[in-house]
Amino acid sequence: MQRYLIALLLGLTIGHVTVQAQDGYRAPKDTLVMRSLAQWQDRKFGLFMHWGPYSQWGAAESWTICPDDWVQRSGPFSNSYFEYKQAYEHLPATFNPVAFHPEKWAAAAKEAGMRYVVFTTKHHDGFCMFNTSQTDYKITSQAVPFSADARSNITKEIFDAFRKDSFFIGAYFSKPDWHSEYFWWPYFPPKDHNVNYSTVKYPDRWQKFRDFTFHQIEELMTGYGKVDILWLDGGWVRPSSKANDPYEMDIRMDKIADMARQHQPGLIIVDRTVGGGFENYLTPEQEVPDKPLAYPWETCMTMGTSWSYKPGDTYKSVHDLLGLLVKIVSRGGNFLLNVGPDGNGDWDPVVYQRLKGIGEWMKINREAIDGSRPVAPYSAGNIYLTASANRPVIYAFWLSGNEEVILPARIDLPVEGIRRISSVELLGVKESLKWQFTPGRLTAQIPPSLRQQGILKNSAVFKITY
Repeated sequence: MQRYLIALLLGLTIGHVTVQAQDGYRAPKDTLVMRSLAQWQDRKFGLFMHWGPYSQWGAAESWTICPDDWVQRSGPFSNSYFEYKQAYEHLPATFNPVAFHPEKWAAAAKEAGMRYVVFTTKHHDGFCMFNTSQTDYKITSQAVPFSADARSNITKEIFDAFRKDSFFIGAYFSKPDWHSEYFWWPYFPPKDHNVNYSTVKYPDRWQKFRDFTFHQIEELMTGYGKVDILWLDGGWVRPSSKANDPYEMDIRMDKIADMARQHQPGLIIVDRTVGGGFENYLTPEQEVPDKPLAYPWETCMTMGTSWSYKPGDTYKSVHDLLGLLVKIVSRGGNFLLNVGPDGNGDWDPVVYQRLKGIGEWMKINREAIDGSRPVAPYSAGNIYLTASANRPVIYAFWLSGNEEVILPARIDLPVEGIRRISSVELLGVKESLKWQFTPGRLTAQIPPSLRQQGILKNSAVFKITY
């Protein structure tokens, strides 16, 4: 695995894959981090969760209190920004998610074939879903009803539950904090999503925010067991590219990273959208790149239309989600699929249905996903390819246009760089296939018994051993 990652980053060739180094991406030099990245790349499918007091309203996470001119608000306070913000910031006083059972989530995610989790320990609004000593705006505050529950330290409960099922653990953490007086100083009104005072004119105040951020991340790195990923959001909090910028927002990521890895050796850091040495993998959001990328990457995408819980949301179908997973993995990426728990502490029943459907497909085809590698020509029409990392095997996914899989009598499967094939199988069926091979092209003949409706769902996966 480590050999593959090194080759990927340096533009070497492994098997059938040749990639080039990407401008702006800096590969980590720490061998423990490189090993963690290789292990993470093999995990392919992860769970993302946005959750906080805002889930009671079914409102978008954090952004409705931001005065950016594109933000839209609804509800009884929407006509006044300040009334809305005050009501939003009082949501913790009614936050009591008594249906919270993270073991239930871990079981559903594991059944779906997910192998890592990233949870929002703190979003931009500054409310902490962990027991921090830096602020009382947190889930364990006595002002929050759920603080009386034995499971009130929600981040710890989630991490412990998923870790028991062998998940990689990811801590999402927002660098901006719109509740902190050291980021949005109450002396001035907030103007947009940035710091609302001159950090050059008031350097002591900005240093207090740096210290506040440092200590909160240190708490997460020391009191919550093994953490594999520090997933930092709010990429506008970064060193400025402008000379003498009065709103410079250098958070001193070098100090944060050194501290975090002292406590968590091999920690993957994702300082997303910033680039440089602290963005160990990239995170295209709500999109799938149209070709393999020359660095570690992960598509983060919502199962519904919103990152946070939205009553009556429209969720992607099992068929569409599996199509996304196949396309992402065939291009060398990971798929981080987001769901939002509701204010009571559970998922929409549709979420469980979707994960169960994905799991049924994964029981048959998981070997073509986990630990796989992209392989040229990657795709052709509705066919997508992956390769085993450790065996002479290529997998060809024949994606159906809908949940029903009705195969044609003959399927041409593109294969490159192979001189001889020893066997061709269709995962999930026992019947053998007839096939013909010429360099660059494999033709599989599908018997009538396998062309019937209901034999397979969503896609057929051919296992080609060479």
